[in-house]
Amino acid sequence: MDLNQLINDCKNNDRKAQEQLYRLYAPKLFAVCLKYSRNYNEAQDNLQDGFILIFKKIEQYSFKGSFDGWLKRLMINNVLQQYRSQSFLSLVNEDIHEEAEVEIDDENISLDYLLKIVQELPDRYRLVFNLYVNDDYSHAEIAEMLSISIGTSKSNLSRARMILKDKIEQHKNEGSKNFPSAR
Repeated sequence: MDLNQLINDCKNNDRKAQEQLYRLYAPKLFAVCLKYSRNYNEAQDNLQDGFILIFKKIEQYSFKGSFDGWLKRLMINNVLQQYRSQSFLSLVNEDIHEEAEVEIDDENISLDYLLKIVQELPDRYRLVFNLYVNDDYSHAEIAEMLSISIGTSKSNLSRARMILKDKIEQHKNEGSKNFPSAR
């Protein structure tokens, strides 16, 4: 079935078309949810809630621009909406000027481990980190999306990078202790 026809059928509340759209896009959108959620179960909940929103708003899709991009934006905004009313996004007075660069040059660090440590970040740091690093939003866009200042966005990103860098260094050090070098 043609994607445009599938979208039109979803606009007409065709349950089979909705199921087909879900099956087609759920894996990609689940990956988005995993990045922004605290854990796997929360990501599953966010995916389900996001698809409910998608089916409510699909009538608004005007076939201009990428449908994939439209879905991703809706899913990200749905996840962020849950956090907007919480106080964790309040201004943090951290004076961080240096941006910690996280270099991953060790083959012993798995993507699963990286996802795990990103998910363990405090909410405000995880959201800003993912929006900036993984989804290429600017600090101005992030500030608007999360109702924070640009400075807070920059500070949260810097703090997230420092935490991740520390965890990666700790992981590397623990790995070298488990595998003594041959002499």
